[in-house]
Amino acid sequence: MDKTENSHIPMIGAEVFIEPGQSPEEIDVWFQQLQKNGMKITRIRMFESYMHQADGSWDFSLFDTAFRAGEKYGIKIYANLFPATDFTDVGGFKFPKSKANLDQISNYIQHLVPHFKQFTSLHGWVPINEPGSGVLPQDEYSLKSFEDWKAREVKELYNSQGFTTLDFRKEKFLLYYNTWFLSWLTQEIHLYDPGARIHVNNHAIFQHAAEYDFPQWRSFLSSLGGSAHASWHFGYFSRHKYAVAMSANSEMLRSGAGPLPWLMTELQGGNNIYSAFNPLCPTPEEIAQWLWITIGSGSKGSIFWCLNPRRSGFEAGEWGMLNYLNEPSSRMRSASEVIKVINEHADFFSEAKVAESGIHILYTRESLWIERALQMKSDTTEPGRDIGGVMKSALAWFETITEMGVSPGFKEIGEFDFTREDYTGEAIILAQQISIPSRYWTALEHFVDKGGYLIAEGLTAYYDENAFTLMGKDFPFQKLFGGLIKEFILKDRLFEIEVEGHAHMAHLWYGIIHPLTGQAIAVNEEEVLALRTTFGQGKVLWIPSLIGLGSRITDNYNSLVSLLNRELGHILDQQVFCFSKQEPGLLMKTLQNGKDYLSILVNKSQENQDISIQAPKNLKPILWYANKKGTVVSADQIQINQEETLLIRWV
Repeated sequence: MDKTENSHIPMIGAEVFIEPGQSPEEIDVWFQQLQKNGMKITRIRMFESYMHQADGSWDFSLFDTAFRAGEKYGIKIYANLFPATDFTDVGGFKFPKSKANLDQISNYIQHLVPHFKQFTSLHGWVPINEPGSGVLPQDEYSLKSFEDWKAREVKELYNSQGFTTLDFRKEKFLLYYNTWFLSWLTQEIHLYDPGARIHVNNHAIFQHAAEYDFPQWRSFLSSLGGSAHASWHFGYFSRHKYAVAMSANSEMLRSGAGPLPWLMTELQGGNNIYSAFNPLCPTPEEIAQWLWITIGSGSKGSIFWCLNPRRSGFEAGEWGMLNYLNEPSSRMRSASEVIKVINEHADFFSEAKVAESGIHILYTRESLWIERALQMKSDTTEPGRDIGGVMKSALAWFETITEMGVSPGFKEIGEFDFTREDYTGEAIILAQQISIPSRYWTALEHFVDKGGYLIAEGLTAYYDENAFTLMGKDFPFQKLFGGLIKEFILKDRLFEIEVEGHAHMAHLWYGIIHPLTGQAIAVNEEEVLALRTTFGQGKVLWIPSLIGLGSRITDNYNSLVSLLNRELGHILDQQVFCFSKQEPGLLMKTLQNGKDYLSILVNKSQENQDISIQAPKNLKPILWYANKKGTVVSADQIQINQEETLLIRWV
């Protein structure tokens, strides 16, 4: 990877939607508006249906107009492949439907790429819009590919002690299939544009994370992206939590990208009429929040969907950053103000990186697979038993740590580096990760043995990767966790569990522990409900009750904050910046450029707030940005108004 990929200021833009009926003059106005508002990048869907004529010829003239406008106004363009599909197909293709369809896609690329690579406005290629389907497609090509994959599948040495287990080959194949198709498309593009940038935007990451093998994608991508549309993708959150949803989404992408740059390829830019699950129109304040949160998570840019709304079909007239008169909306003006600040402080933002917290929330895709596979129809649905319970449990701990002014990492377990020899000052949280695959058992032991702190919560490690329960005398984590589970008891939707004199609200189940080497720290009528264990140079806290999800259901993280302050005090004390006390509804992201720091604060508490930040005594706060007249008097006195975003530079 070229170092310059990670060494530029974040580029903000909005997607230009090109369709027949548009005039060259109108297209020119859109690119002119991008330039006037400081935007430097766009993305265009390269509709084959609007280029490939009925007689077999190709007419690129409509899109040529856009690419020439990009050159005229200095706007870089990501060209998004969009092979021929039905007019009502709003998201586009995910997989080939047949061998003939695969050949058609190849033919489309053969004509498209050589033509548009001549434009200096071309920045790179997006092979698929929003990969990830949720289920294995039932078309001819996909089913044949599945059978071929099964025929060459290598059997794993570990076999759940010989027991008959559930079959997760469809899920494993879908993980492979997404990677294969993205790689194939990349190779096809590079046949005609060698070395071109390749970027891709996954979507609905909280629901589709198990389909994305980001470490494998790094081998052919130049950058990783995502779509984070509040109205489509944040169904696990209420609107006043959309900021923390954006933060969690961003951290998952940052982890997935690894050494590659990442950017948020699609952010919601405008109003919904008939589209979306939870329709809304972003406020100017939300636009600023989302931009600064992604930047505070290390993003090298964001692109709004979209600049100009399409004129017909699904989403017609929706999502635009410009109004119907092609004038900047209040949302566009808000984005423009953010861009001005980035440009004013380009030296800082060009090399800025996330200040790492040392706290890592891990999820396992096998937990997501098993949770879905074991669903039953029921008259009553509880979050812990429903699809989403695994992810919501992890998110509960993410939200808790966010209220402390700390930004934890959020990653699939395979993205964590277990190869180091020292994890002093680092913690892993496994919240309701019901499946811990066998390949990570010794890795987790290594992490703790070398000084790490592990928190295991809920029914974590209830299953292996095949939905075989690990409970019993052969529990593989008995040395690491310090005991065995006697049984899990379904108690109530919400109930209290007391840990070292502190009451926690828990959800559904509690686990009764048979201690071995661990110290009992929660006992109820002689039943042990939690252990703390020393293992090698590190420690493990094991609470086999869903205290995270219980806190999330009640929207009260006080007890979890108190627990983390007790358990991870040594890690929290090493944070360069954090809140002096718990601040519900506020979040803070911190960027670092060498010895220089910038804190990004967002207030979603629905009230004006006076807060205090714990910061090094030799550093003083300077206000760089405040979009609702907040002020910084000192680190001990910061006034941030409702819905406001503040940027504080520390000198």
